[in-house]
Amino acid sequence: MPAENPARVVYGIIAIAALLAAESGLHETYLDTIASAAIAAALFWFAHAYAELLARRLQLEEHFSVGAIWRALAHESAILRGAMVPLAALVVGWIVGAQQQTAVTAALWTAVASLILFELVAGLRVHASARELVLEGCAGAAMGVAIIALKIVLH
Repeated sequence: MPAENPARVVYGIIAIAALLAAESGLHETYLDTIASAAIAAALFWFAHAYAELLARRLQLEEHFSVGAIWRALAHESAILRGAMVPLAALVVGWIVGAQQQTAVTAALWTAVASLILFELVAGLRVHASARELVLEGCAGAAMGVAIIALKIVLH
């Protein structure tokens, strides 16, 4: 589990998995699919950093500066690390010669498994009971089911 800014890692996983579920291999090439997901990840990262910085400036009446935006981008970079989880699975599918839709599906299931794993790690860190671990695993699975349902509904 990422120690620094884990919420953003989870957000990155969910955002790119949802994008891939919506697209579901509609692009003609792997490169197009990977590029669109990478651009979306960068946009989510920048948008989140920008929104956090703007909110901070409004609340604390701070001035905008290059240093402030760099700090915000660095703080929110965990979004990119999370986005790499489904993107890495997609790239592996491309490298091994899998059909594009198969690789997209593998990327989605990788994201789902990651969410469940993060939930279980969180539970283990607090010494959750077996019942609590099941509940936490189900919470991650519910988010995963929502991602898979998006793919099913749109395609």
